[in-house]
Amino acid sequence: MKKLALHWKILIGMVLGIIWALLSSSLGWSAFTIDWIDPFGTIFINLLKLIAVPLVLFSIISGVANIGDPASLGRMGGKTLLIYLITTVLAISLGLLLVNTIKPGKLIDEQSRIDNRINYEIWASSQGYQIKDGINYLQDPKFFERAKVISELSHSEIKEASVSDKLEKATQRKETTPLQPLVDIVPDNFFYSLSNNGLMLQIIFFAIFFGVCLLFIPNEKSQPVLTLVDGINEVFLKMVDLVMQAAPFFVFALLAGVVSKMAGDDIGKVVEIFKGLSWYSLTVLIGLLLMIFIVYPSILKTFVRKIPYTGFFKAMGPAQTLAFSTSSSAATLPVTMECVEQNLGVDKKVSSFVLPIGATVNMDGTSLYQAVAVIFLAQLHMIDLTFGQQLTIVLTTTLASIGSAAVPSAGLVMLIIVLDSVGLNPAWIAIIFPVDRILDMFRTVVNVTGDATVCSIIANGEDMLDYQGEKDPTETFDLDS
Repeated sequence: MKKLALHWKILIGMVLGIIWALLSSSLGWSAFTIDWIDPFGTIFINLLKLIAVPLVLFSIISGVANIGDPASLGRMGGKTLLIYLITTVLAISLGLLLVNTIKPGKLIDEQSRIDNRINYEIWASSQGYQIKDGINYLQDPKFFERAKVISELSHSEIKEASVSDKLEKATQRKETTPLQPLVDIVPDNFFYSLSNNGLMLQIIFFAIFFGVCLLFIPNEKSQPVLTLVDGINEVFLKMVDLVMQAAPFFVFALLAGVVSKMAGDDIGKVVEIFKGLSWYSLTVLIGLLLMIFIVYPSILKTFVRKIPYTGFFKAMGPAQTLAFSTSSSAATLPVTMECVEQNLGVDKKVSSFVLPIGATVNMDGTSLYQAVAVIFLAQLHMIDLTFGQQLTIVLTTTLASIGSAAVPSAGLVMLIIVLDSVGLNPAWIAIIFPVDRILDMFRTVVNVTGDATVCSIIANGEDMLDYQGEKDPTETFDLDS
């Protein structure tokens, strides 16, 4: 086991965690798993988040200050944001192409879709919305009786607390001025921003501002600060090394807890949950896998010829498997940085600037999923969105993805805003809740892979890429120390 690559150890931990969860579910031990095993998964996530925020802060300060030339910084920042924007639009377009081709929402039985459509019209009428496609089932006499039953059911429906909570967050986000996102980036209390993971953009703003100011003061004044920053950065990287030694065991606990919470003591629940949403899940999954194995390698091969296909995935293996198990780009960030720097040969000046920004603004997996989810939910309710409405989805999803926190299931809150932008019921997110966590794991792998791809392209353009060929990924972390 000692010579086994880290990502294989993590994969083994994941598989054993799922097997344990299913076994404990069938034996009625789910409560034991949730009470005594799942907390170690939470500890793992907390440890990674503990490291991630200060690592972002000191890495960006170090990266910006070590660039040495404000003009180079501006050029690198512009290219970074432009490429991240292009990959996001590519991801959304791919999602729309797949969902309009496969039409997963139309593969559900027709009676269920008719009931959903009537429910939608009742909701739209109560909210004062215009019916999207101009067709009105409530005016058709043959649906009167069914509409009456559904109307009575909808009034007695009790919203899930989790749905209401996300609706409230989305409402607060929506009731702002057009320039509110810009205002939100500038913190009024930096220490408050540090203590709130959702305010990563504010931390990045402060770090870039601090690093830029270091460029404009005399070297004898800035050097002691830079030495301190670099030293602190090394301490946090060593923390990553130590935590990753136990990653396979933590991941076992994490996956065992996730599946146990879904299944309870009835193993059939997992099967039923996934059966009903299988076509939707498959559509999202195809899109995400195409991004990981086709789109990103193609982009990388176009701009960086020296990194081979297998070499890239071998280098990023530990970060990708960790992203899958944690569902958090922010939690995976320290490992992503190590993989990119030590396995792909990206200069720390580039990685410490590009990757933290990517973990916050580059949410390609989330963007693709949101595009598929909105069209799927529309199809499920027999609503045909026009090309113009789908373009609105592209624009809204692109902007919403920038604001998504790099934590598990944050995309659901943003999905509410996207649904609302095209006049659909935000409460429909409850329909896709059951499979969201599993798909979230794949979405995070896409996000992390995209970050590494863009980082490699920027480094190659700045002549700061020194790829030495494939190496054993276990060397990325001092597992023998």
